[in-house]
Amino acid sequence: MEGNETPSQPAAAHFPIVGVGASAGGLEALSAFFRAVPAACGVAFVVIQHLDPSHPSQLVPILQRATELPVCEAEEGARVEPGRVYVIPPTHDLTIRGGVLHLTPPTSAPGLHLPIDLFLRSLAGDRQEQAVAVILSGMGSDGTAGLRAIKERGGLVLVQEPASAGFQGMPRSALSTGLVDVVAVAEVLPEKIVGYFERAPRPAEPAEILDPAIQSGMHAIVLLLHAHTGHDFSLYKDTTLYRRIQRRMGIHQLDRIGEYVRYLRENPGEIEILFRELLIGVTRFFRDPDAWGCLQEIALPALLAARPAGATIRAWVPGCSTGEEAYSLAIVFLELLSGGGGPHRLQIFATDLDRDAIARARQAVYATSVADDVSAERLGRFFIREQGRFRVRKELRDMLVFAPQNVVMDPPFTKLDLVSCRNLLIYLKPEIQRTLLSLFHYSLNPGGILFLGSADSIGSAAELFAPIRGSAKLYRRIEVAARPGFVTFAPLVSPTSGEVPRGMASPASLEAEADRFLLRNFAPAAVLVTSAGDIVYCNGNTGRYLEPAAGKANWNVLAMARRGLLHPLGRAIAEVRRRRSAAVQARAVVETEAGERAIELTVRALDEPGPLQGTLMIVFVDASAPPPGVPPPTSAAGEAEAVDGLQRAHDECDALRREIQLMREEMQASQEDMMSTNEEFQAANEELQSTNEELTTSREEMQSMNEELQTLNAELQAKVDELSRASDDMQNLLDSTEIATVFLDEALHIRSFTAKVTKLIRLIPSDVGRPLGDITTILDYEGLVDDARQVLETLAPVQREVAASDGRWFGAKLKPYRNIESQLAGVVITFSDITAVKRLEAELRRVAARPGDPSTTASTEG
Repeated sequence: MEGNETPSQPAAAHFPIVGVGASAGGLEALSAFFRAVPAACGVAFVVIQHLDPSHPSQLVPILQRATELPVCEAEEGARVEPGRVYVIPPTHDLTIRGGVLHLTPPTSAPGLHLPIDLFLRSLAGDRQEQAVAVILSGMGSDGTAGLRAIKERGGLVLVQEPASAGFQGMPRSALSTGLVDVVAVAEVLPEKIVGYFERAPRPAEPAEILDPAIQSGMHAIVLLLHAHTGHDFSLYKDTTLYRRIQRRMGIHQLDRIGEYVRYLRENPGEIEILFRELLIGVTRFFRDPDAWGCLQEIALPALLAARPAGATIRAWVPGCSTGEEAYSLAIVFLELLSGGGGPHRLQIFATDLDRDAIARARQAVYATSVADDVSAERLGRFFIREQGRFRVRKELRDMLVFAPQNVVMDPPFTKLDLVSCRNLLIYLKPEIQRTLLSLFHYSLNPGGILFLGSADSIGSAAELFAPIRGSAKLYRRIEVAARPGFVTFAPLVSPTSGEVPRGMASPASLEAEADRFLLRNFAPAAVLVTSAGDIVYCNGNTGRYLEPAAGKANWNVLAMARRGLLHPLGRAIAEVRRRRSAAVQARAVVETEAGERAIELTVRALDEPGPLQGTLMIVFVDASAPPPGVPPPTSAAGEAEAVDGLQRAHDECDALRREIQLMREEMQASQEDMMSTNEEFQAANEELQSTNEELTTSREEMQSMNEELQTLNAELQAKVDELSRASDDMQNLLDSTEIATVFLDEALHIRSFTAKVTKLIRLIPSDVGRPLGDITTILDYEGLVDDARQVLETLAPVQREVAASDGRWFGAKLKPYRNIESQLAGVVITFSDITAVKRLEAELRRVAARPGDPSTTASTEG
């Protein structure tokens, strides 16, 4: 996770600070909130309200009447103190740094003034885990980006229940992030804040986490999460897992982890909330701007220059959350291409464990708070402003493919040019980090780029990646030699020193000590090799028989055999492989620095079950030397030496005869194999000719089918273009008529609506799919749902004249909605403004009812 350095403060100054954001309808919510704040809360409050800068604010006296806490308007340089309430002045924005408030003139673009986001972001950096965000009634999405920052730093997020809010825009936008800890009516939120900090999670000591009760509770929680979600959170660091559990325990005011385990079992919904908490879905566009600048100016240009023109650049963004960083990568790439980066294409695969986050990323719609992270130029080029939100343009959206994926368990993407995995590794255990870094190395093409987050590092995988710019966490894949698939062992004896490795527990029994003594003083030199001859383990002094070969390191036993040992050793290994014998013995004369040395060589195949299966043990014993540990004789007769020389000559002749016989048998067997192979080749050749004819026929059929598919694809593309034009025409038609229209399905749920109707019925894009009866309206039309149901049942249109709370009148028309096949598919409701007509009717009635009207008198006299 990212963090900003803040000035150190005394320990006593680290009290919670609550940022309270509100807008339209927020005055009532603020009063209810502060009426419930206890006087001895030990918490400071900063109120950020959307205020009109052209009028003096009366918010301070209003809030003072609702609470016993002192309320004052924030001033430049004021140090925040607990038990006080600070209110933003109407003419300035407000930030906090080092516990001190700072006023700045509003600098945001017109229509994008987001003072709540600005303060909450500064509060997150200043107070970390002791930062609290409270979002109350208001329109728009201000506060959404700020609460993401609070959550990212481990703070607490509370939101007013939308049904109790005068305006639901801000609460609903906050809830759409999936990062909210508590949702309740305004007067309950203070109790939740005070209760949480009475049991505030503190950094756990390693010894505390190792407590058997905590380990048992964490294990039970991991099992519950796995049973409920299918995902294994035992891969997370224990400190990360326990800290998130502590947060949830504090919110529910539980003291022991066993109580929380019981609460999870009794409330399955809490398991889902904890699952969301552990996913840590906090991200934003262009997080770490300096790192993105290095990617755009240094790493990507070099990557594009190394790829041929027209090539497709493949990128993978694991842990993409709601897609902001994946879209940031696509934006940077498109800007490079427009600046002369070459005729390349880009395909980005963005994945995440959270299916809900992937669904939001696919929608490509973001709150207006993205304006804080994306420049005005990029907003205009890559986004479309619609209904108070920003939608990613189709050109950008088509470059990305979003999919749910468990990066640890599921297969990776391959042949990639770039992997962007930012601030994910830090939450995983070190062994999982190493696994993922090796996975990324495998997935990347030679010279591919790895882009990590500010808190991540490559650690022990430094041999796989070279830094491009270390401060930006940009790395380039290093081509490393393939490592042989060694069988690993836990040796009792070090191959170099012959001593028990440091750190191994000392033997506790006399038998173990005796075994160690025997191994160190009497065991012969030996090596354990794979079936291919690669050394995986050495015992004793093998330097008299083996030596490293010149040039590139080669750990094959035949390459390391000293002069005189190569051929006997090679024959023995070949005989063990060919005859599958348990052991083969041979004699050899090895040339060493001290002269020639006669040895006895034993090669044994190990077929024991387990890791030793399929390996070979090679044992070296000096033939002319006495057994190890026994002193040599003081003298020897010349005749004995002569006999020994003749015996060695006889042995060498016998070895040569056996070698010649072995070669003769091998040649005969090879000749028979070659004759058999030749016959098989002839049969295979005939089959290949037949197969070639069939493939030729199949290719012609495939070409014909391909032409048909191309024709069909062209027709489908034409239909898609036609539907797109029709959709645009329909949208422009609905916008140009300026008639408020709502489309319902057969269940009377919202199917779609025009922008005009949002002024009568409080609809936002996320209301699609909700029942009509759940939506609030300014119309005095209680029978709206009943009339819509009547239209579905009778197919007869219904017309009503209804009044609005602002004094206007509207003509409501309800008609059946039919699809292209003339089947009933819902209801269409339109509202037209008839206020002028109603006023004219009322005026005519007043004129007609007025006594002594001149026109009435004249008529009577006539």
